[in-house]
Amino acid sequence: MLGFERGRIHPTAIISQSATLAPDVTIGAHVIVYDNVTLGSETIVGPNSILGEPSASFYTAGGQVNPPLTIGPRALIRSGAIIYGGTTIGSDFECGHRVTIREKAEIGSHCRLGTLDDIQGHCTIGDYARFHSNVHIAQGTVVGKFVWIFPYTTLLNDPQPPSTLNRGPIVEDFAVIATSVVVAAGVRIGRDSFVAARSVVTKDVSPETMVIGSPARPVVRTPDIRSAETGEPMYPWRDHFDRGMPWAGIGYDQWKARQDEMHREEV
Repeated sequence: MLGFERGRIHPTAIISQSATLAPDVTIGAHVIVYDNVTLGSETIVGPNSILGEPSASFYTAGGQVNPPLTIGPRALIRSGAIIYGGTTIGSDFECGHRVTIREKAEIGSHCRLGTLDDIQGHCTIGDYARFHSNVHIAQGTVVGKFVWIFPYTTLLNDPQPPSTLNRGPIVEDFAVIATSVVVAAGVRIGRDSFVAARSVVTKDVSPETMVIGSPARPVVRTPDIRSAETGEPMYPWRDHFDRGMPWAGIGYDQWKARQDEMHREEV
């Protein structure tokens, strides 16, 4: 296909001599790979992407060395993505078009970011996190494992803008944040909680709690939420949803038991 051929580096790509690319990576047309970038095996980079983009200090001070950008194996980076130096991304990463990931982001394995997501760096995102399109993650944010964040949601970090305060939210494992939610600086969203669409979250959300409104208020425990079609419990969502998850086909409980057994053997 014009501009993109599996297993090859397009002749229009610009690759730094200090970059380390596995021999089977795919690089599309007009990609720029800056210094100190490492790409794992089977990684695919779509056209017009920039990997290892320098931070602002590079443009304002001389003699700057670009910090390393490391991306694990089997990444799929779609066209127009910009990922800064100083970031670490685990295996099996996938992102949509025109995603921006700033410096000092630590992103786990099997994460997926939607088109136009804006990750402002200096943050941590756990394994199997799922962000839909147009999600904004402020600096200092901590996102746990198996978290869902749906489109047009914004996580903030400045409680008194503009200021030098940086209090990123904390989103615990298995939490779900629906569409067009605003999460205020410093808020903690508990494990297995659910934030309804268009809510404005200004206070901590307890684990296993659904909140809704502006400001968001608790309305029900998530284990008490039932399917309108079957009447069965909808949460924890991991008990009935497995697409793209490590427990696909075997169920969460069995997968978790295996993980616990492996951990005991390692100890």
